Formats: sequence, structure tokens, C-alpha cells
Amino acid sequence: MNRPKYLYKSEDLLLYYEFVSVGPNGTIKKIVEYTETSTKNVYNLGFGDYDEYTKRINDLSVTNNGDSLKVLTTVASTVYAFTEKYPEAWILATGSTAIRTRLYRMGITNNLTEISEDFKVFGYTEKGIWEEFIVGEDYEAFLLTKKSNKFAI
Repeated sequence: MNRPKYLYKSEDLLLYYEFVSVGPNGTIKKIVEYTETSTKNVYNLGFGDYDEYTKRINDLSVTNNGDSLKVLTTVASTVYAFTEKYPEAWILATGSTAIRTRLYRMGITNNLTEISEDFKVFGYTEKGIWEEFIVGEDYEAFLLTKKSNKFAI
């Protein structure tokens, strides 16, 4: 994605990424973490502010640092790094709230042409089925994988 993004650092397995959001509310440490699910090759994408007190990701915090597009672009860039190392992976993503899930849907919609060059994107409907992502549809979750991945859902 050719948009401004933050530099991040990761460990060797590329499962954990951290970067810092900079804005009017200060510098806020952000974490992106990919965790295995009970389904083979499916990883949950977790994202949020790092809570120094609990030493965990807070996916409900609202930073209001004026850099949400830059933050989401940074998160998206970790997807590229992660799938480069794990090309058979499927990434599951959903917002911690309905508003955040809608924000993710808007981000996918606004960048679908570019995303679709490298990834297959699916949305989980309220009917309980996965379908290829359709612009304008509401989804409860998203699943994506590299186009080179031959597995089906």
C-alpha cells in the first residue's frame, strides 16, 4: 500500500508487531498480533493499544490521535509481512465493536482493488456463511489469504 505508515518492529516469527502512534494525544504503543486458532492455518489478527498496566493489548481503547488511516495502513502492512512468511495462512479479522468492524469494512472497500491484487477477501454474513467480499455488504468478520493459496473455505 502506497500510503504513509509507521515503522514497526517484529520478532523473528513475525507473529508480533509493535509501532508507535504519534499525535495530539502523545505517543501510544500499538500492537498487532497473529495468533493461531483451532483451525489449521487460520490466524486471528489482534490489534490495539498496548496497556502498560496489564501488559496486554487493549482492543477497546480509543486513541483519537488523528492518525487512524496511518495506523490502519501500518496494520495492513503487517499482513503483507506475515503472509510472506506464512503464504498458506488465512487471516481472520473482526473489530472489537460493531463500529470498528464497520471501519475495517470501509478500509477494505476503499482499498479493495489494491488488496485484490494479492489477496482473496471474504466476509462472514449474519446468515453464518462466508462469501467473497462484496462492496456495500455488512459483515461480522473478514478472512483473507494470498491469491496463491489453493485452499478453499
